[in-house]
Amino acid sequence: MASLRAAAKQIDWSKLSSSLPQETVASLQAFRKRNDEAKRLLLELKEQATTVDFAHYRKVLKNQGIIDQAEKAVQGFKPVAYNLDAQLKAIDQFEAKAVERATTTVQKIDAELKDLQATLSNIEGSRPIEQLTVDDIIVAKPELTKNIEEKLQKGEYSVPGYKERFGDISYF
Repeated sequence: MASLRAAAKQIDWSKLSSSLPQETVASLQAFRKRNDEAKRLLLELKEQATTVDFAHYRKVLKNQGIIDQAEKAVQGFKPVAYNLDAQLKAIDQFEAKAVERATTTVQKIDAELKDLQATLSNIEGSRPIEQLTVDDIIVAKPELTKNIEEKLQKGEYSVPGYKERFGDISYF
């Protein structure tokens, strides 16, 4: 238990929240807020005095029977032991879901990083755009040739801005 507390204190919450999905971050922040509030309340309760000075009340109050009843009630008080198994089970289930989501997120990020790394190496290894030829573009994208040929056969292909600059040739 102490090792868990020590590990929890070493967590960099800002770094963790930037690397997780938004819904997980919201759940973690809500849980952390509830946990901090519970810790604060526990510390406040521990600081409060738990002993009652019945001798003082015997001197001040006239009705000694009430003081005797209160003293018996305080001395006979035994805290109720709650069964926390259901809450601990719910926490374990939440933790399992969080770990599962974190694992899938890590897998998605790793796959995306590999893809981005491949794209980056492709960009770094490619020739500058000034050195590309039409043949290079046709080899890279053969579907462009088919699309251009189809549009030319249908008469749909025109150069953008040509009519505005040079006029429509159909007037001649």
